[in-house]
Amino acid sequence: MFSGADKENYNKMIEVENLHKSYAKGKVKALNGVTFSVEDGEIFGVIGPDGAGKSSLFRILASLLLPDSGNAIMNGHDVVKDYRKIRQIIGYMPGRFSLYQDLTVEENLTFFATLFNTTIEENYHLIKDIYQQIEPFKKRRAGALSGGMKQKLALSCALIHKPDILILDEPTTGVDPVSRKEFWDMLGRLKEQGIIILVSTAYMDEASRCDRIALIREGEFIANTTPQGIIDDYSEILWSVEGTHMSALLSALRGFSAIKTSFAFGDKHHITVEKELSPDELRQYLVNKGFGDVRIAPVKPTVEDCFMAI
Repeated sequence: MFSGADKENYNKMIEVENLHKSYAKGKVKALNGVTFSVEDGEIFGVIGPDGAGKSSLFRILASLLLPDSGNAIMNGHDVVKDYRKIRQIIGYMPGRFSLYQDLTVEENLTFFATLFNTTIEENYHLIKDIYQQIEPFKKRRAGALSGGMKQKLALSCALIHKPDILILDEPTTGVDPVSRKEFWDMLGRLKEQGIIILVSTAYMDEASRCDRIALIREGEFIANTTPQGIIDDYSEILWSVEGTHMSALLSALRGFSAIKTSFAFGDKHHITVEKELSPDELRQYLVNKGFGDVRIAPVKPTVEDCFMAI
């Protein structure tokens, strides 16, 4: 894809072109022509549901999985040809907790530092904000940690060798909301230290914390821009609807011909409607269906609304 002379132009960048990956002798397509780039100093998010291809993509970029075709360059190095170098310049945090459960917090961190011929002390400044939160439990076995603490330990181990690129595969899955927020605050501080961050998530609300995002579905990128750019491109009329008996209310909404889409969003339903429909007309329809206490209001779209529309 790039000659040796070109590699310097892609220092501290990710450049992916037309990646394909299939399983079961080609019957299951995990990636179908994925192309994107990540600029220096970015947090780039890959957003999509389970099974969309996020983990396959990240495992290829971490040189743990061979693509069927296509190219990927990480900081000037080909992920296939230069896999040994790739593993020196990245920090990889897989979706499933993969540290040694029987080792303590401190032993895990020391082990990973030793693998990269460094020490905890040498790069402590990189992990200080994270590690200080779990340091009181440094003698506890990793398998006995809470979900949030395991997450912090895994991130510390991924950072201890001072990588150029951090690859995080659904790092906040199953973690409580407070720990999720703390984690993303940490990523913001790591970005300020010059580390490129590639992160995948199934949580649409995390997309706003990225500089750019790609929405992935069935192995294909269906959008690739800034979070605000995706929202700005949203062209539907969006309302929220709430009331009693929300499950029955959703069924009633989906039965009205002037409503294009209806989805549950927390304690409300978000609907897109034909431009001819008025709130009063919808309210009357719902009253006739037995829903007397209904509140209808226009709302601004979120990234999740945009994903559903796309």
